[in-house]
Amino acid sequence: MTPRTPSDQAVARHGWVQALSTVLAGLLTMGVVAALGLWAAGATDLPDGAFPRVVTATVVTAVGGTVKLSGNAGALADTEAGLTVIPLSVTLAGALATATAFLRPLRHRAVASAAELAGWAARIAVLWLLGLIGLALGARQKFSISLGSGTLGDIGDLIGASPEVGFEADVPQTVLFGLLWLAGVLVLALLVSPGAPLPAGLLRFHAAVRPAAYAVVTLLLAYVALGVVIALLTAVTRGNVTQTFALILLGMPNLVWLTLTTGLGATWNGRVQGPFGLPMPHLLDEVLRTPDISTLNLNSLAAYDGRVWWLLAVNAVLLLSAAFLMAVRSPARTRAWQHAVHLAVAFALAVLMICLVCRISAHYGLSLLGIGDVGGGLSGDLFLKPELWSAVGLAALWGLIAGFLGALLAKPVRRHGEIEIPEQSQRPA
Repeated sequence: MTPRTPSDQAVARHGWVQALSTVLAGLLTMGVVAALGLWAAGATDLPDGAFPRVVTATVVTAVGGTVKLSGNAGALADTEAGLTVIPLSVTLAGALATATAFLRPLRHRAVASAAELAGWAARIAVLWLLGLIGLALGARQKFSISLGSGTLGDIGDLIGASPEVGFEADVPQTVLFGLLWLAGVLVLALLVSPGAPLPAGLLRFHAAVRPAAYAVVTLLLAYVALGVVIALLTAVTRGNVTQTFALILLGMPNLVWLTLTTGLGATWNGRVQGPFGLPMPHLLDEVLRTPDISTLNLNSLAAYDGRVWWLLAVNAVLLLSAAFLMAVRSPARTRAWQHAVHLAVAFALAVLMICLVCRISAHYGLSLLGIGDVGGGLSGDLFLKPELWSAVGLAALWGLIAGFLGALLAKPVRRHGEIEIPEQSQRPA
């Protein structure tokens, strides 16, 4: 009987069954989280049995796919709609499940060849691609909008205007961005996990990249955990339990990571008009609900509630804790200025990611005979976008300072790479 070679054993560990379980772990986790969040938000009341398709569309957007909104209101009327938002709670849950399943066959090893890692990732990507196509084809639905029983409804009946709005996933864009999302999750999993094997040629980057990546990811997850605790306490003391659970299961990272960047001193610009509202604390909605574009930063928020200045202290404590964590996980030979640079780069990249994925844009309009907003409350506009490069620059500055201070705090702590040499007692001559 021919003994199995190491390559045969690798294929056995990373076969198609294991790849399928990885893909299913990610997709099912996102589907369950999205379904529970939409249920808490009241989406089960949507007409025409649309709830499963709305869940599917939510998963599509969570992995970076594109869902286009469409409208039709008859020959003499027109509807216009658009929505851009990523439910980051669903995204985060899927990323954690996918990364855990991806790393499971690789545990307890120090080195893996590039060919082995590429083959394992390729199997997952093939099955992920099939899953993306299925999700994109299933994410489509149309809804009818009632004009009411007043004058507007009478005019609509007279001219045959029956407004409809629907959504449909863009299959090519969903496949493209969904595959990029998967690649990002798998690469980040290898960078963050201290026990994941790397090709021999990349081991020299282990000390510089992994501690900083691990610390920053831990920081982002700590913000989410802190936000969940605060939300649950608020729900217990003030009610609105279902709305709170909808926020936790759909958009908690959207809120807390926005808060993180705001606490750094970053500025976001936005506006809320019409029936739209932010699924966030009333303070943000109050600041942004103005006729013109509003500025969202510490100064504008403090004008409504001075307690927001505590965000500076929270950011400082959590970022310094992340810097300390990075330092104690780094080799002892790493200098303080190197810690500062490593954290600055990692934190700046994290804030860049936050600024790209936390943007919100939504609009809906209805017009009859060319007259816009005839429905009063049937038109609206909402958007929120950051001043990108100033936010990234502030993150790099905070990372430099915190990384340097964290290295100083970690000096008394024994770290990886240190060897204690016992003192030898002197012998008498």
